[in-house]
Amino acid sequence: MVDRLQSLLSRFAVTAEVFHAGPLCGINDLAADGERGQLHLIREGQVRVEHADGKVLQIDQPSVLLYPRPLAHRFVTDPRRGADFACAHLQFEGAGTHPVAAALPPVICLPLDQLHGGQPILSVLFEEAFTQRCGRQALLDRLFEVVLIQILRALMESGLLRVGLLAGMAHPRLRHALVAMHESPAEEWTLESLAQRAGMSRSAFADSFRDTIGSTPGHYLQGWRTRLVQQALRKGLPLKRIAIDVGYGSEAALSRAFKVQTGQSPRQWKQAMAASPRSEAV
Repeated sequence: MVDRLQSLLSRFAVTAEVFHAGPLCGINDLAADGERGQLHLIREGQVRVEHADGKVLQIDQPSVLLYPRPLAHRFVTDPRRGADFACAHLQFEGAGTHPVAAALPPVICLPLDQLHGGQPILSVLFEEAFTQRCGRQALLDRLFEVVLIQILRALMESGLLRVGLLAGMAHPRLRHALVAMHESPAEEWTLESLAQRAGMSRSAFADSFRDTIGSTPGHYLQGWRTRLVQQALRKGLPLKRIAIDVGYGSEAALSRAFKVQTGQSPRQWKQAMAASPRSEAV
């Protein structure tokens, strides 16, 4: 079986940075943090989670709470007993253009026992989180990254996401075509060749792809290539090389396709990115 997540995470990294481990009591507000998401592990205690749009989550068992994109939220716990938390910021490479971050809903809450095979990792994580040992921060950061992968696995295996990239990655046939596009974006993919990868007829593949992913295969491929172009522009690679790597015949062809997707030329996009406050801070 092809490794569905590897084809994404090998190109677009995710890193974690722990910022809290211990009890939270009473009311605690967590602001949206720049372009970073957050991952909270609740080991023990009852938590009411409030959001600005009025949506409320009541957590009554050990759970994981994932915010793939910045979103302010409030934790309300018993002012005396509180609840035990381990919390990390998540930096998705490319922020909003990261394919996984963009594919997930704003908030995901799962009981910890739904993370298949996760108990050994969680035991080590909580032991490290609530003690002080050398290398603690670095170890916790890596463990949170492992937990994120386990969350993505759980979402795909459970079928909780019915539309979008991860729903397609969970599909027993469509995932083969998706991985093919992810791993070989410069290939001259056609509807017929992608359907063949999926082991489906042309019409069945097109219908299933549109219903599951929410776009046509051609549109998805262009979006994937655009993400790769943005990543390469952030790294300062020349447009000529990017065009070859991503599968466009020329810089002009790349620029036309990029503008259709983003509304800007590659040069304009790069200038806007460089002028943003985030870029200046980096």
